[in-house]
Amino acid sequence: MTHSKKIVIVTGATSGIGGAISEAFASAGATLLLVGRDRERGQRALEVVEKLGCTAQLMLGDVADPVFADEVVNSSVERFGKVDVLVNSAGIIRRGNAIDTSNEDWRQTFEANVNGVFYFSRAAVKSMRTTGGGSIVNIASNVGLVGCPGLVAYCASKGAVVLMTQAMALDHAKEHITINAVCPGAVDTPMLVSAHHKPVTAEEILQGNVDSIPQGRVATPVEIASLALFLASDGARHITGVAIPIDGGFTAG
Repeated sequence: MTHSKKIVIVTGATSGIGGAISEAFASAGATLLLVGRDRERGQRALEVVEKLGCTAQLMLGDVADPVFADEVVNSSVERFGKVDVLVNSAGIIRRGNAIDTSNEDWRQTFEANVNGVFYFSRAAVKSMRTTGGGSIVNIASNVGLVGCPGLVAYCASKGAVVLMTQAMALDHAKEHITINAVCPGAVDTPMLVSAHHKPVTAEEILQGNVDSIPQGRVATPVEIASLALFLASDGARHITGVAIPIDGGFTAG
């Protein structure tokens, strides 16, 4: 699946799912603009994709800042001429029910997971509609499709991403801009075992997730990246406004 000559922006590109997506697009021949917050991790991510033969640029900032979103898209246009693909992969998780979730946890979750997707999508659409179209892939979650105990803020934010995806897909379908959401379940990344309040080991957390999945395993970041790569490809031009679970059957139950 080639993405040769495509210009791709990936937020949250410095680790986990975003890192795997960046590497997948680099291997497929794309030119990349990597977006992250940590300079050291960003430099490592940049080196990885450049070793794959990719032309790439790193920009550091907060995805919840609308000015930064505009700067990233403008930089892509100025350096590479356009934006063909935006992958909104940046996100955070705050665990807890409504009582346990502080005002700050709620605010941070929505700023990163919802506002960031909106600001970057809005900036990308403004550019894409002047160059004949493009693709936006939002990394949501299967718990944006079904509820999950102990994740009220995360579930609410990812549900918002799913409906934002559908609304924007309808708004911009005639402009040849496809907008879709990937909804991973448990994925083998540091986020899976992060921010747990109870004293449990990483092995216990992993096993608990495995036990809840019909296929009996968690996904790899590469599997999520493969779906994102397809949704941004020419073969998916007639797919827009969908939210695809990739969770080993979890949401089918």
